[in-house]
Amino acid sequence: MTAIPLGVPRRLVEFTLDGRETRVPEGSTVLDACRAAGTDVPTLCEGDTLRPKNACRVCVVEVEGSRTLQPACSRRAEPGMVVRTDTERTRHSRKVVLELLASSVDLSTTPRVAGWIKEYEAKPDRFGPDAARLNEEPKVDNELYVRDYGKCILCYKCVDACGDQWQNTFAIAVAGRGFDARIAVEHDAPLTDSACVYCGNCVEVCPTGALSFKSEFDMRAAGTWDESKQTETTTVCAYCGVGCNLTLHVQDNEIVKVTSPHDSPVTHGNLCIKGRFGYQHVQNRG
Repeated sequence: MTAIPLGVPRRLVEFTLDGRETRVPEGSTVLDACRAAGTDVPTLCEGDTLRPKNACRVCVVEVEGSRTLQPACSRRAEPGMVVRTDTERTRHSRKVVLELLASSVDLSTTPRVAGWIKEYEAKPDRFGPDAARLNEEPKVDNELYVRDYGKCILCYKCVDACGDQWQNTFAIAVAGRGFDARIAVEHDAPLTDSACVYCGNCVEVCPTGALSFKSEFDMRAAGTWDESKQTETTTVCAYCGVGCNLTLHVQDNEIVKVTSPHDSPVTHGNLCIKGRFGYQHVQNRG
């Protein structure tokens, strides 16, 4: 949402959403309104921290008077607009987008996508075995996190998190153009030779698991990763006096990864290398 100065009351925008009169604060997106109304609109690339890139196009809706379908994640609510989220046109578009994505990349670790594929009766295998896939082996060149570009949907959230929206390190960029576009570090060098500071903020925003903790990657490979057995405990990082909030993900009495609450007024989901990856001393019970 657009930031509103403190102390300034937010005006309400009235419009019609699926036949119902709806009111949302000025600056809200259509997707914000859908969520407030309890309407489930699928989205892969949208999050609650970075400005939307409307890259995946799964959240499209019909706006009366618009020639094309509109991405709900970035379309601002306007007074008097008429929005429909569940029409034959939107369902067909979402179905095709899900088919194209699932036929070209591995979405096995993307939350909720299996349910959406079933809901929209998407059939990714209809493109046949010759559908273009990246089929690139995961890049395991450090002990902190893994880059598996075979799961990347080019949402560019990692680029934004590493760039001017969060970290300002600019170690990650988009290389190539068109069908050859891909995420890479400068000069396509190993991550260890790049400007990366290993904050892991790119991992925090990745929606598909293309970027993951090395611990999670190893546990998934061993078949031991089980989120149903994990607990989450939010605490305060003890490395310095900033007071960053940490959420410890624990399985079998071991910390398996660390995230940060996106609604934290201190971190907004951001951490440094110590906060995100420096938890081994907690588990040193020798």
